[in-house]
Amino acid sequence: MSIAEAAPRTADVSAPLLPALVERWSPRSFDPTVGIDDVALRSALEAARWSPSANNSQPWRFIVARRGTEAFTTIVENLAGFNKAWASSAAVLVVAAAEVVDEDGNERRWAVYDLGQAVAHLTVQAHHDGLHAHQMGGFDAEGLRTAFGLEERFVPTSVTALGVLGDPEALPEPLRSRESAPRTRRALEEIAVVH
Repeated sequence: MSIAEAAPRTADVSAPLLPALVERWSPRSFDPTVGIDDVALRSALEAARWSPSANNSQPWRFIVARRGTEAFTTIVENLAGFNKAWASSAAVLVVAAAEVVDEDGNERRWAVYDLGQAVAHLTVQAHHDGLHAHQMGGFDAEGLRTAFGLEERFVPTSVTALGVLGDPEALPEPLRSRESAPRTRRALEEIAVVH
């Protein structure tokens, strides 16, 4: 049974949205035999580059590692056990780091927020181009900082897996069940008060 047969992947929205937003979801099943071409990867990173930031500070840095490279292996080794179970099948892993202090030592209060916007743009562009993305918070930030020689002012904040959708049957339980579970969100009225 395919993922689409098990549960709908299209969001049940209460207002019209762009197709890339309605269809975007975060799978854990990636095809371990398919890579990402340079154009699609560059487009995703370009979308991140052009996302908004406070005072145009662009307080983000990305470590981009393709499957089969030493950098990719290093990122996988620093993932939490739960994420190690599936992320190594992704074509690319992207470490997103927020520059929380500038070169002069000034705090960048909105750096993590701005980084989140950049990763969101990356994710939507990737989905538009036929890829899937799954953002993770379960990883050893200090391990990644050390492994990649990041200065203290850069805080590894998330890791994003990118790739082509794979067979959910290849996942161990309970990940397999979660892969086909219906998508849900709180009602709009629960999260927004419109005056």
